Amino acid sequence: MNIDNLPKQYSPHETEVKWQKYWEEQGVFAAEAESDSPNGDASCRPAYSIMIPPPNVTGSLHTGHAFEESLIDILIRYHRMKGFNTLWLPGTDHASIAVQALLEKQLKKEGIKRQELGRDKFLERAWQWKAESGGTIVKQLRRLGVSADWTRERFTMDAGLSEAVTEAFVRLHTEGLIYRGEYLVNWCPSSQSAVSDLEVDNQEVKGNLWHFRYPLTDGSGYLVVATTRPETMLGDTAVAVNPDDDRYKHLIGKTVTLPLMNREIPIVGDDYVDREFGTGCVKITPAHDYNDFELGKRHNLPMINILNKDGSINENGGEFEGQDRFVARKNVVAKLESLDLLDKIEDYLTTVPYSERGKVPVEPFLSTQWFVKIRPLADSALQDFDQNNSPQFVPERWGKVYRDWLVKLKDWCISRQLWWGHQIPAWYTPDGDVFVAHTEAEALAQAQAKHGQEITLERDADVLDTWFSSGLWPFSTLGWPTQTQDLETFYPTSVLVTGFDIIFFWVARMTMMAKHFTGKMPFHTVYIHGLVRDENNQKMSKSKNNGIDPLLLINKYGTDALRFALVREVTGAGQDIRLDYNRKTDESSNVEAARNFANKLWNASRFVLMNLEDDLSPIPPQFIENPNLELSDRWILSRFHQVVQQTRQQLEQYGMGEAAKGLYEFIWGDFCDWYIELVKSRLQLQDDPTVQSSSPKLASRQVAQQTLAYVLDGILRLLHPFMPHITEEIWQILNPVEAEDNKHVLALQAYPEPDRNAIDPQLEEQFELLTGVIRTIRNLRAEAEIKPSLKITVILQTESDREQKLLAEGQTYLLDLARVETLTIQTSSPVSSEQTEEQTIVGVVGTVQVIIPLTGVVDIAQLKSKLERSLTKLEGAIASLQSRLNNQGYVKKAPLEVVATAQAELEESLKQQTILRSRLEQLTANK
Repeated sequence: MNIDNLPKQYSPHETEVKWQKYWEEQGVFAAEAESDSPNGDASCRPAYSIMIPPPNVTGSLHTGHAFEESLIDILIRYHRMKGFNTLWLPGTDHASIAVQALLEKQLKKEGIKRQELGRDKFLERAWQWKAESGGTIVKQLRRLGVSADWTRERFTMDAGLSEAVTEAFVRLHTEGLIYRGEYLVNWCPSSQSAVSDLEVDNQEVKGNLWHFRYPLTDGSGYLVVATTRPETMLGDTAVAVNPDDDRYKHLIGKTVTLPLMNREIPIVGDDYVDREFGTGCVKITPAHDYNDFELGKRHNLPMINILNKDGSINENGGEFEGQDRFVARKNVVAKLESLDLLDKIEDYLTTVPYSERGKVPVEPFLSTQWFVKIRPLADSALQDFDQNNSPQFVPERWGKVYRDWLVKLKDWCISRQLWWGHQIPAWYTPDGDVFVAHTEAEALAQAQAKHGQEITLERDADVLDTWFSSGLWPFSTLGWPTQTQDLETFYPTSVLVTGFDIIFFWVARMTMMAKHFTGKMPFHTVYIHGLVRDENNQKMSKSKNNGIDPLLLINKYGTDALRFALVREVTGAGQDIRLDYNRKTDESSNVEAARNFANKLWNASRFVLMNLEDDLSPIPPQFIENPNLELSDRWILSRFHQVVQQTRQQLEQYGMGEAAKGLYEFIWGDFCDWYIELVKSRLQLQDDPTVQSSSPKLASRQVAQQTLAYVLDGILRLLHPFMPHITEEIWQILNPVEAEDNKHVLALQAYPEPDRNAIDPQLEEQFELLTGVIRTIRNLRAEAEIKPSLKITVILQTESDREQKLLAEGQTYLLDLARVETLTIQTSSPVSSEQTEEQTIVGVVGTVQVIIPLTGVVDIAQLKSKLERSLTKLEGAIASLQSRLNNQGYVKKAPLEVVATAQAELEESLKQQTILRSRLEQLTANK
């Protein structure tokens, strides 16, 4: 076999770039809708589809992306190799707030305000930025080697998806499920836009609780109210007390004079007020507090907005007009103190909502916005979940979180005061009539039909919440509202892979929208993965500045190594993973171990390929029934098919981490460390001049070659979804074709299926005895410091006839791999008079005793002396460590990491002490 194309050293970067380019150029991952299939076979194959959780177009690859896309790619490649008509649809989200913030920063550097530029020119710049810089994360995702169908890449503001957004809005409005009204919303003064509840990050901060006196208008005294936001008192329209509070119920109906504003406001009674909290009197600011807003509606209170959109005080704030809200806060407190109306100030730990995008505290803000009436949509999705467990969550516990969200949902504010995004399809007449339509022409026709005359319209300036379009993603990307072949073939999708942090942000919105517009849940299963944590087990985040750039690791170790390292860390569905990382050197022990695994596979494959015949034909599955298979052949075939069975089961149950660990152990341990070593002597037979061409030994060599080729081919197929590039490279050398064929790629080959006839658990158990004996002989040789080149005598004693038979059958392996010259297998019996004079070293494997005579092999006295010196030195170190750790002063003063290191050293030293003493005891004992 020609291995000229397989270099001695594996070069991941060269290999990965080559195959990523080839796969994409050859359309290897292009899915086929029924009408696209040239042979009409797409409809015969079951569909399997996943929609990428669309990353923000402003984003760049981070470790969370690398982890998530690796998980998805494993599922996609696995199902493609199983014969599914597979679609992984890629794309990006337009990220309204992020893009607008980015562009406004650019304009600020140029000394231009957005309003001066105008909407049309601003959007021109936005699209220009998208064309030039908006594809960064897509290019980075390609470097991960993801097997997405890039011909179907979508963007949430491309023409098709924009049409879907408009259609969804118009339908919901026509059905009475979208309405417009004046309500309190979360307002971000930085972006000057409404934000949803889930775009708010609640942070606990140290603040104050100010107590102010509100004088009764009749001059009979005052009420003391407390607040954490003194500036909002400028918009107070009442003071509330509990109607059952004996201290205040006689005051209900009277008024107080609002300090600074000199406005009479009523005292109202309401059960909302907690008599035990604070003074029992609550200031009511309906335009700037959600609870006050509801109370204000119950009591028909005025709603006075005191804020401008940028967070400064407006004309309703009197002398404080124009001041920033936090400046006004200080000035309000100072003024009230000067008027002797400040009762006291307390330190107070409070929760402040911050805008995730704007990074500033949000304000409850009275504003006219568009809302989705959420209850009918949520109840429909809830019914599917309760009655059909649809969608199914993995792990199951996240289903309860999803259900809880659906139960407590409130109407969804979907309008945003931005320019970049889907502009709301609503037009207004000069007198305020609103017409919702697909196009301006359609709205104009509606307006003229109503008014019976020519009329001018102005479009709503707001855009839709980004999550509105993302909620349509599973079906809008396939062509909805048109019933396309893609929609027919690939919808509903198979699984959604995402993090738990957007179960409501995205998952619930998709299920509600999909059920309403298509009558079906958008996916069968939701697989919730965990977070990537840093070397200190901390969640990676921008605020902590502890993220790890995956491109650094890809450049250093290769894509396959990073992918495998991340997935192998998963200990169970939904569990967080830890990525060890040295920030000074950009090194990762996890990824380095995966890179070493790739090198191990490369070197083992190169050895196999060097020892195969050039004309070796493909090995048929029936090969496992070959009567010439030897013990080691039958063992590796049994192990291989056992691993095939386990891997398939684990992948079907979303156990990607368990599958990766199982493959690692089989490939590195069973195949590389054992089977290849076991057959080396058989592979060398052709070069032995004493072996005749018709000798059974050459048949043994051929069987070893066939077994190696069969198992290596299977390994490459099994591992391909995890490490696609290295496996494709090796497979192409193992399975060459003369003519270029874009279908002749590992990515499109069948995934291995288990042959239960090959699985022999008893044989595997017995073979473990052989490998255990070899390992024990090797360890005993090392303990006795027997030279590696020296062949030795070994006695194996066991009372089990079965074990004796197996050891006899595998004695060739024992002789080869343990460097044994004379091997005796016997029942346990009294030692001979000759053996009593011999010094031996002994080990045990199960019920087999392994005895190595040392007389004449090593200098016993010299070895004992060396061990005694080592033991003396070690015991001195142990005494020093124990003394240090028993000193409480040292333990209290020394850094924790120093104490921990000393404790670890002591534990390791004590283990070494036990081993050395055991060796000396064996050498001292006379037989």
